[in-house]
Amino acid sequence: MKIKADLYTFLAVILLGVCVGCSGTEDAGTTHDDSGAKLSGEYVGQTPPGNTPELFAPGVISTGLYERDVAMTPDGSELYFGLMSGGYSTIVVTRRQNGVWTKPEIAPFCDNPDVFDLEPHITPDGKRFMFLSTRPQEGQEPKSGWVYQDIWVMDRTADGWSEPYNLGPPVNSDAPEYFPSVTKDGTVYFSREVTENGQRKSLIFRSRLVDGEYTEAEALPKAVNPGGMQFNAFIDPEERYLIVGIADHEDNIGRYDYYVSFRGEDDSWTGPINMGELVNTPGNTVVSPYVSPDGKYFFFSSNRKGERDAGTKRSYESIKRMTTEPQNGAADIYWVNASFIEALRP
Repeated sequence: MKIKADLYTFLAVILLGVCVGCSGTEDAGTTHDDSGAKLSGEYVGQTPPGNTPELFAPGVISTGLYERDVAMTPDGSELYFGLMSGGYSTIVVTRRQNGVWTKPEIAPFCDNPDVFDLEPHITPDGKRFMFLSTRPQEGQEPKSGWVYQDIWVMDRTADGWSEPYNLGPPVNSDAPEYFPSVTKDGTVYFSREVTENGQRKSLIFRSRLVDGEYTEAEALPKAVNPGGMQFNAFIDPEERYLIVGIADHEDNIGRYDYYVSFRGEDDSWTGPINMGELVNTPGNTVVSPYVSPDGKYFFFSSNRKGERDAGTKRSYESIKRMTTEPQNGAADIYWVNASFIEALRP
């Protein structure tokens, strides 16, 4: 079916991403707003949003490139996000140093331009950093493209993050795994591609951490995995709910929307609930749900377009603005007060 073909083509582009030539050198320069003032305070110096989604740090984080995948340390002093541009994919970092935010730069562990890195996640205790990477393991032949898709991890040390290492089985397998999200007790939720009856699917899995070892990964029930393509799920650290991207759900055929499933004390899950027009719009990229460590704000990526130069003649300058500023059709990062999530609980 054409719809299915379109779904897989779309997901191949946006879901798994595409590492900009990475630089291990950190720029100690500071980030400034449009007035030239240094950005300080929480959340890259941004004024918190209300109940309507707003662009996050326009011109600093959301720039007109393809931005997605927010991750923050528990104290809010480091913010990472995914960046796709020009056939590359990478992870970018900005840090609050002496109260002032540094200029966004490629994260230092992305030093190989032949590797794709994306989807950063920092565990609730701040001790581990997980991300998707196509880097080969020892003994594997380096290859270009979206090969060796695995979850990699770094540990927090006195000097920063350790060298990345493959998380290994039973979380990683011969199939592609990506978009890790971890609870306070160490359970990791992630996406895995599977093939059933000749059909390629993406399902949400989880693996419990027991005595320091991950248990065999299990696919979540149909309440979370109702159809063919579920992907990129954020789990609440307390495991109260899960936000997931679903393609072609029965209530929105031909679309990609953010949904939420609520977990009961008996480990039952509600059917996925569409998060509504607050975050879902036609053509939405639906790749990066995230709730800030303090639980206050929901971050998500969207390729919604803004209205530009309405009622005026098109000009060369207006076209340049449309291609080099946020809301130009590439994904931007938005944020909104997260209180609406619990209001969706049945």
